[in-house]
Amino acid sequence: MQLKIYNNSTMRQLHLGLLPRIIIAIILGIVLGNFFPSTLIRLFTTFNALFSEFLGFSIPLIILGLVTVAIADIGHQAGKMLLITVAIAYGATLFSGFLSYFTGAALFPSMITPDPSLQLVDEQPAVLPYFSISIPPLMNVMTALVLSFMLGLGLAGLKNDTLKNAATDFQEIITLVIKKAIIPILPLYIFGIFLEMTYSGKVYSILMVFLQIIAVIFALHIFLLIFQYSIAGVVVKRNPFKLLATMLPAYFTALGTQSSAATIPVTLEQAIKAGVSPRIAGFVVPLCATIHLSGSTLKIVACALALMIMQGMPYDFPMFAGFIFLLGITMVAAPGVPGGAIMAALGVLQSVLGFDESAQALMIALYIAMDSFGTACNVTGDGSIALVVDKLTNSKQ
Repeated sequence: MQLKIYNNSTMRQLHLGLLPRIIIAIILGIVLGNFFPSTLIRLFTTFNALFSEFLGFSIPLIILGLVTVAIADIGHQAGKMLLITVAIAYGATLFSGFLSYFTGAALFPSMITPDPSLQLVDEQPAVLPYFSISIPPLMNVMTALVLSFMLGLGLAGLKNDTLKNAATDFQEIITLVIKKAIIPILPLYIFGIFLEMTYSGKVYSILMVFLQIIAVIFALHIFLLIFQYSIAGVVVKRNPFKLLATMLPAYFTALGTQSSAATIPVTLEQAIKAGVSPRIAGFVVPLCATIHLSGSTLKIVACALALMIMQGMPYDFPMFAGFIFLLGITMVAAPGVPGGAIMAALGVLQSVLGFDESAQALMIALYIAMDSFGTACNVTGDGSIALVVDKLTNSKQ
């Protein structure tokens, strides 16, 4: 018998990214849900129940580990340029969230009708796991968020870095948990969700929601970029479409990398070509790769609203206003891995909008399906912020 040996380069070529694995998981879940017996579906339901407990336990720790250091790092810096950049980035993120909400509130009710069959399915007995293990979280989400603010602001004012180093180590642990444990298991978790939904008859209505809102979100991304560069064009008195065209290499690079951090070199180079001074670009672009997530916020708000309408959950503007303000802060702490933003947002989805494990899994699937476009929107918008900061700080005088 001849054994075929694969070297490391071959294995790297065979490696699938997160998005293809999520798509494969959804397709397999839909197909196999029509054929698997209930005993086998219960096996995957048992796995999902265990993973849901682990995820619920991890969410407050994710917030505590990521938000604390993010706030401390911003607080350690000082100066007019930092304040202007943070204010513009947060304002842009809030604008995208409210744009998404008002557009969705106007369009989605006519596009998405709560399906009576879904309500009938929900009244039927669920596919129960064989067993479950309770893993209570150490604290609730709002406690973790408030504690993160207290610790982050406190660390920013301390001269001793001992506690800051411990918080940074904890951040690295949480990032590893997301990158090595949660993200790799997500495709199997989503496979189990779609397997159960197909078995119970929910999946077809949900797929229609997927297709309709993806088109709306993509159109909103294009509008958002044109709007951002129109503002920048007015400030710097240049053609906004030429400025946007200059940043397109960063857009297409982000489509492939799915990471704002990995796209920083290209974003930096194109921002300088657009007329931003190297000193300002070198400060604003890396900072905005962390704190400016307009595209990600737009996606999360639209997907959350669509799922609430589909499931007949009550919502109103005050609820989503609070959600968007908290989401804008939480997005700052999103780790630089594909799917990191939605993982950081799960706590706010749970505490403010009342999303349970199934709704969170659907949010993850929806978000990752459009992850490349959201990241591309984020990094391309960084160029518009750099142009405005460069003008407002009078760097060329």
